[in-house]
Amino acid sequence: MNAMSHDDRRVHLNAAGLGRMPPAVLDVLTTWTRFEDRYGPYELEDRLDDVLHREVHERLAALLGAPSRDTVLCTGAADGFAAVLSRLPLGPRDRVWTTPYESAANLTALFALRARTGCRLEVVPLRPDGDMDLEWMATHAGGDLALVSVTHVPAGCGIVNPVEEIGDILAPHGCLYAVDASYAVGQLPVDAGRIGCQLLTGDGWRFLRGPQSVGFAYVAPRVHDVLAPYGGLPLAPPHGAAVAALNAALARPTAAFAPAPGDLASLLRAAVEDTPGIEVVAPGRVQSGIVTFRHGELPAALARRRLADRGIVVWKTVAQETPLYLPGRGVVTAVRASVHPDDSAEDIERFSAALKDAVTEPCPLPTRNRRPLPTAPAPHAPPARPAAVLTPRPRSSGRRHLTLVSDGPSDTGRLRPGA
Repeated sequence: MNAMSHDDRRVHLNAAGLGRMPPAVLDVLTTWTRFEDRYGPYELEDRLDDVLHREVHERLAALLGAPSRDTVLCTGAADGFAAVLSRLPLGPRDRVWTTPYESAANLTALFALRARTGCRLEVVPLRPDGDMDLEWMATHAGGDLALVSVTHVPAGCGIVNPVEEIGDILAPHGCLYAVDASYAVGQLPVDAGRIGCQLLTGDGWRFLRGPQSVGFAYVAPRVHDVLAPYGGLPLAPPHGAAVAALNAALARPTAAFAPAPGDLASLLRAAVEDTPGIEVVAPGRVQSGIVTFRHGELPAALARRRLADRGIVVWKTVAQETPLYLPGRGVVTAVRASVHPDDSAEDIERFSAALKDAVTEPCPLPTRNRRPLPTAPAPHAPPARPAAVLTPRPRSSGRRHLTLVSDGPSDTGRLRPGA
């Protein structure tokens, strides 16, 4: 359970990974879990009927800028996305776009879609500064474009992708536009109507500070109509007690869902940039309250542990969480810190001092064989070039799974056997 007591003096800078449940939310989760244990799931469903089928949907509608009748509950954003893709009636003539910032979970669903339908899966190129190439998108969109999947804020870095501008580009073409708002909702304004998407997914346990294993989606009526002949939307419902706890988290004052103050995110970024030996992974011109960084000598896992010993909670992120972006830029592991509106400037000051202390402490690992941080090639995409096409590599014998990797910005998203 992701809650912390009032007297816990740790600085929690991991809202992007696992937000702290407020005591009132934890109390709801505990109460209804005990109730089900005593009386059973049917009695729980009966007692929570209004919460499960009306109240939580009205709150989600207010949060997402969508009609309450079009919100659905699921066990997580990735599950909701995969459920929709599992029934989409595409074919070999259809094109599907993703971006280098797509999550591994969503890429798995996209590869499954391609394997089932034979559709062409392409990666939208990036500009040299790391922003998506909107001019390329406007030039190459067309009637055969069936699905576009965009991550609002990626797991591996803090860039804010221009989901509304992309919606304007795609609107004339009639394709299904899906936005993963898992790392955006609760820290940034998210409005499905303004974005112009037909599918928007999110998790309840990150910046919203609800329980784990409960997510949600806005699914436009058009998507339901497309899926209806193929069995509808195959979603497993989350646990009733978890939904009640999410409802309690959403019921908190609206100020709790205001974007983190710009100066707070700026303070966090400045604290990282001012630390010797640190490189910030921050592509693009617009950043959120998530800062990803690495140190030339201190491994990310050890940095996270040292910060934890000093009362600072952060997250270690790995390249395979964003496999089309981070590996091609030489990033294997990194530290991710994220601010929430409940954090304070004093919290950032404590983090800054702890980080400087952590990186100056002698490293117990031998450093003579450590290589300097590689210079990442700038992402490039000449307008005349087609998008990278995701193609599978043959699976070698003796391997039991596949790992998504990128061989660099010009070879985005090939699939090759993993270790």
